[in-house]
Amino acid sequence: MRAMDKEEIEVAYAGDICAVIGIKDVITGDTLCDEDFDIRLEPPTFPETVISMSIEPKSKVDQEKMGNALARLAAEDPTFRVSTDAETGQTIIAGMGELHLEIIRDRMLREFKVEAEAGKPQIAYRETITKASEGEGKFIRQTGGKGQYGHVCIKLEPNEKGKGNEVLNEIVGGVIPKEFIKPATEGILEGTNNGTIAGYPVVDIRARIYDGSFHAVDSSEIAFKMAGIFAFKEAMKAAAPILLEPIMKVEVTVPEEYQGDIMGDINRRRGQIQGMESREGACIVAALVPLETMFGYATDIRSLSKGRASYSMEPSHFDQVPAQVLTRIVETSTRAPART
Repeated sequence: MRAMDKEEIEVAYAGDICAVIGIKDVITGDTLCDEDFDIRLEPPTFPETVISMSIEPKSKVDQEKMGNALARLAAEDPTFRVSTDAETGQTIIAGMGELHLEIIRDRMLREFKVEAEAGKPQIAYRETITKASEGEGKFIRQTGGKGQYGHVCIKLEPNEKGKGNEVLNEIVGGVIPKEFIKPATEGILEGTNNGTIAGYPVVDIRARIYDGSFHAVDSSEIAFKMAGIFAFKEAMKAAAPILLEPIMKVEVTVPEEYQGDIMGDINRRRGQIQGMESREGACIVAALVPLETMFGYATDIRSLSKGRASYSMEPSHFDQVPAQVLTRIVETSTRAPART
């Protein structure tokens, strides 16, 4: 491909960028090869999304078209996710940054003729724990007929960073029958969907089911699933939970005369300068900056440099939210659990 012109070629080599016409049902990560050469290359890994917003069609006509458009866009872009909020019923789109989601909205209008209203961007915070704790969950309901009885005791501890959530079965002596271990595990993992600080997903925890009890008549899978949720919530509250925020790797290219202004602005955004490099009269500043402070940065950087600076941004890692920022996030979060 050469801008608007196409040049037909017979073969492409490693490193070449080309377009193939007429292929259907192919998505990012697929391997294209000769049908007699059975091979599959390892697909690339993609970072977790760091920003989300709600999106709603402007009319009923746009409703069905929006669903098809989002499905197509999600299929071709592995860093773009679509989900439905179980509580509000809203469609939530998530991506790598503010510009990413703006481009998605623009493509929906240009390519799929879908008009949609977007809500305010929401940052994909995470929660985790910092110490070990224990929790007990009981779900006991007695009605006129058969009741419900589930009882689970767990030990909760921090897992290795980036390893995800694990649930281990350490039951001995049959205090909980095997058929109730799976629903109890499902309950614990469901509990991680909403943390106890501000209601954000919980990451990097290890739960050990070590004790509990059952009733020969009243115990059921749903009772043990609910008991697992209650045990997790109790254990997490006692495990010194913290809130994590996405940190972005930012690289700014700016003329040297505006270098001081740019660096001062990064510091005001709670950023950490990682290094500087001079190249042909320009300065390249590398920094780690919380995503929460980067909204509207494209406009601000133009103002500070009279339009002569540019920047790139990509997700780096999650880090603990400072105490002074935590209070504001919890107060404004729509996901925060009710206080009693």
